[in-house]
Amino acid sequence: MTDTENAPRGTAAPTGPDVTPALLIERAEAMVPGLVARQQETERRTYYAEDTHRAFQEAGFYRIAVPKRYGGYELGFDTFLQVAMTLSRACPSTGWMFCLGAAHSLFAASMFDEKAQAEIFSGGDFIAPLVNAPHGTARRAEDGGWILDGVWKYCSGAPYATHLIGNTVIAGEDADPPRRLLFIAPREEWEMLDDWGGQLGLKGSGSHSIRISGGHIPGHFGIEVDFEEISVTEGTPGRALHTHPQYGGAPASSMALEGAHIAVGMCQGALDAYTELMFSRTTIVPPFPPRAEDPDFLLWYGKASGMIAAAETLALAASRRWQELAALPVGAFTAEEDLRIALTCREATNLAWQAVDEILQPTAGSPAVREGTRLERVWRDLSTGRTHASSAILLTTAANRGFAQLRLLSARR
Repeated sequence: MTDTENAPRGTAAPTGPDVTPALLIERAEAMVPGLVARQQETERRTYYAEDTHRAFQEAGFYRIAVPKRYGGYELGFDTFLQVAMTLSRACPSTGWMFCLGAAHSLFAASMFDEKAQAEIFSGGDFIAPLVNAPHGTARRAEDGGWILDGVWKYCSGAPYATHLIGNTVIAGEDADPPRRLLFIAPREEWEMLDDWGGQLGLKGSGSHSIRISGGHIPGHFGIEVDFEEISVTEGTPGRALHTHPQYGGAPASSMALEGAHIAVGMCQGALDAYTELMFSRTTIVPPFPPRAEDPDFLLWYGKASGMIAAAETLALAASRRWQELAALPVGAFTAEEDLRIALTCREATNLAWQAVDEILQPTAGSPAVREGTRLERVWRDLSTGRTHASSAILLTTAANRGFAQLRLLSARR
């Protein structure tokens, strides 16, 4: 069987009221068998195939969170996250690459002004890796724009990206600490480097580096702000510009939601693989019944299933809370609420990981975790995903301290 015979089948994306959340999720679910079958191919290439990209375009996945005024569907971010979870369940690399590229239409439509958005979304589909660590430099151009230089690493979604959202330091000043610039750079201003695929996992996630050499962007494509200090309590350009209130939601917790939904989807895929083993493999103790009839395997299966279901419930509840806060009057989405959602996402991710790492992977047996098997791949991908700086460092240190300080301040009042 050739690679293209396993290609996901998309349907030409209708516009307007014909597109519903249920329809988009149904389309994602229909692609699952093909994505599962192509995991090894995706890893070899280091990103998902061109025909998969076209299927996602035809299905409308890249327009889920794009505002209606620019030809998008402007559906709830929860719909986008459920599509990402479904794709991650099929192929972790594909889900990761899709989510961490296409999700940032929400950020761009929230944080940039009307003039910038009209240009940013002029192509309809929108894919933009977002790197919140500062790299490279920016200097003012004679026309008031910005000249960018540097290399931005871990740009998941880069192979089909239309833009890069990055952070950098403004050069040529004596400010202490140096002033930062949040920018968006169109595809024609940068090049993708061929430097991905040698990691333990997520080999097919398209997380290549991007290099900009003297790239020029207009002044309204840059915002002088530290990413970590972005607050929505005073409102956002997107909240004033668009009908849907989600464009006033906090960006830090929206990105934590991305990670949690990807992780839960991966673990659901691991459980799918383990389910097959329950029927295809026997125990090692006479009379060698199928694992599905063995008390110990039933216990392990039930416990892992419950943990992953609980993780999904946490992720979905966090997403729902995010949507609710965004819909409240400006000022309701406080820093404390932002961190509360982010920490809930961390716990969802940890719970799902424990189910795989402590139950499914050890009890599956060594033949089930040979290189290239579905369970082995999920374990590798989850292990690599957990090394992401936001998950491994920020959500386990600064986020805990920050939430505790804000919570105690509220309690003192």
